[in-house]
Amino acid sequence: MTHRTSTRIAALYQFTRFDDPAAIRPALLEACQANGVRGTLLLAQEGINGTIAGGEDGIEAVLDHIRTLPGCAGIETKYSHADTMPFHRMKVRLKREIVTMGQPGLDPVRGVGEYVSPQDWNALIDDPDTIVIDTRNDYEVGIGTFAGAIDPETPSFRDFPTWFRAHRGEWEKDGAMPKVAMFCTGGIRCEKATAFLKDEGVEEVYHLKGGILSYLEHIPEEESRWKGECFVFDERVSVKHGLEVGTHGLCRACRAPLSPEDLKSDYFVEGVSCPACHDARTDEQRRRYAERQRQTELAETRGEEHVGAKQPGKNHG
Repeated sequence: MTHRTSTRIAALYQFTRFDDPAAIRPALLEACQANGVRGTLLLAQEGINGTIAGGEDGIEAVLDHIRTLPGCAGIETKYSHADTMPFHRMKVRLKREIVTMGQPGLDPVRGVGEYVSPQDWNALIDDPDTIVIDTRNDYEVGIGTFAGAIDPETPSFRDFPTWFRAHRGEWEKDGAMPKVAMFCTGGIRCEKATAFLKDEGVEEVYHLKGGILSYLEHIPEEESRWKGECFVFDERVSVKHGLEVGTHGLCRACRAPLSPEDLKSDYFVEGVSCPACHDARTDEQRRRYAERQRQTELAETRGEEHVGAKQPGKNHG
């Protein structure tokens, strides 16, 4: 059996305790670079999160290294493939949180909600007594979500706690919340979101194990409740059922995902503007973006990496 493509992508995260993340970073970065692996990994005292890509052997070598880190032997990892390398370089960054929510004291290891497998997810969200919440950001929800899910319309995951506290009264009955089912791209944001709801006194909290990516991988399209495509934080931009690469592009100016219709708009200029940001940018900004795009194209023509190129992504998971 042959692989469909030569580049393997691994999206991974693990909430665990790293007493000194800075001490972990050098060997982890070296393992990635030595094995030709690129992408971004975030390290914090609460654990590790990120997406990496490379050859089959290179990815396994890096994952073997990560599994030796404290609490990472069973790290949550989702695999997919791409025709080309979706990242320009390898970064290992130190952060306060591996997914930013801004709620000190939350413990996703101990206070997390109940996992629901992709195979059992349909039955849960089909129940009319279940409140289904999409915990992702507005630009992600805009290209796809589960039928009937509530869209918080939040620009950042950091806004989720304020949104929930403002709206929970809409769903409470006799002072109690019904059961809540939440989902995100790969599962990590829901680890914190469910821990937050439990901390807020919500008793029945569920989340999709492995996130949307696991659902799209395991549930046949004819049985699916998913509508649209799923935004991902690399050069693929979006994926469909079976984790096939989707139809969306990306605006390099504002980082918004672009539909095929957006890409045909007169307001779309590669690297410069799109329908979402055209009116929000000055002529000077557009000139600067155009020069950046020119330098990127020159670097690609020479087979080099343009150091100013930025990857999509705001809050992984």
